[in-house]
Amino acid sequence: MTTAPEDLDPALFAPEPEQQDSRYTIISVDDHVVEPPHLFSTWMPAGLRDRGPKMVENGTGAQVWEFDGDIYSQVGMNAVAGRRKETVKYEPFRFDQMRPGCYDIHARVKDMDLGGIWAMLNFPSQITGFCGRVFAFAKDREVGIAATRAWNDWLYNEWYLEYPERVIPGGITYLTDPVEAVKEIHRNAERGFTSVTFPERPHAIGLPSLWDRDHWDPIIRACVETDTVVSLHVGSSGMYSYPKGAPGLQLGATMFGQLSLGACSEWLWSGYPKDNPTLKIAMSEGGIGWVPMLIDRLDNIIDRSGYGLGWDERPADILRRNFWFCTLDDPSTIALRDVIGVENIMLETDYPHGDGTWPRTQDVLDRYWAGIPARELRMMCSENAAKLYRHPLPATVLPRDEQER
Repeated sequence: MTTAPEDLDPALFAPEPEQQDSRYTIISVDDHVVEPPHLFSTWMPAGLRDRGPKMVENGTGAQVWEFDGDIYSQVGMNAVAGRRKETVKYEPFRFDQMRPGCYDIHARVKDMDLGGIWAMLNFPSQITGFCGRVFAFAKDREVGIAATRAWNDWLYNEWYLEYPERVIPGGITYLTDPVEAVKEIHRNAERGFTSVTFPERPHAIGLPSLWDRDHWDPIIRACVETDTVVSLHVGSSGMYSYPKGAPGLQLGATMFGQLSLGACSEWLWSGYPKDNPTLKIAMSEGGIGWVPMLIDRLDNIIDRSGYGLGWDERPADILRRNFWFCTLDDPSTIALRDVIGVENIMLETDYPHGDGTWPRTQDVLDRYWAGIPARELRMMCSENAAKLYRHPLPATVLPRDEQER
């Protein structure tokens, strides 16, 4: 099924990019896979495959997933890396209208090399609901659990094991049942997964809220016990609720930061970070511009208004201890990195989404982060992510300080 770059339709795709000169070692903590058609027919138990997700063609010839009586399309902005901008539409795609790096690990690593990207953490796409929620709410519990495990087994065997230095293994879990959720978190951790993704606002999609301790306590405990990072991707529990008649795609994309702010505030005030000092939560896609504002507000409600909950620790200190944030560039607010904590900031390329900086990520950093000290650049571009996700770095981490060159 994989299409060679030279066979891509020139009417849809820009010319093949030249390889970037690597000035920065990049670990991207927010990228995506497009699940290939064979995933569930290969990795689900034989007796359940007929009830699992299936790739079908709709009346317009688009390739879409069918599961539980519903249709899940690969909307255009989900897989537009390399496309000519005028061809990008918010509509379903076929696989031959995507770069192979969207769904094939060998092609992905070639694209990573073209863009000067050392490693990637990849989130799921539409058939999982970005976070496994589709499978968690499957009509048949057995099928939902099997589909969850199949997705993890596919990522582990076909992506991570092929290139363990280039792929940060992040999984999903079966969130409607705490016992099953814990089992899958432990199963993945035992084979090297360092992250699991949850919906950033669970109550918004019908899961118990973070204040339902009977549900979430064992799940959070499993993450702490296995040192598994909870990676929260904006939009995994729904997009911004826009008014009727508003341009939904544009308004929704603009409001990513607000979604991140709300989700981060809820996770902070849930008390889980306070009660679990080693719990690690990564906020994915949404930038960092809202974080200094949140820190200011957290300090205000302690020092001025007295709206806090009377914790022994300051909420802003807990935020800096338990949370990490990722950015594409944030050209205006990267100057406030010291407020956030340079050690809490990581980089994303968002391949292959519409916001993505691939294949020009190295140039984007040159343009927007010029003048930042090399030590801080190394931290934000790769070292923070390597430490958080326990991932190896290359022998030389760029950029080097002038005296080291």
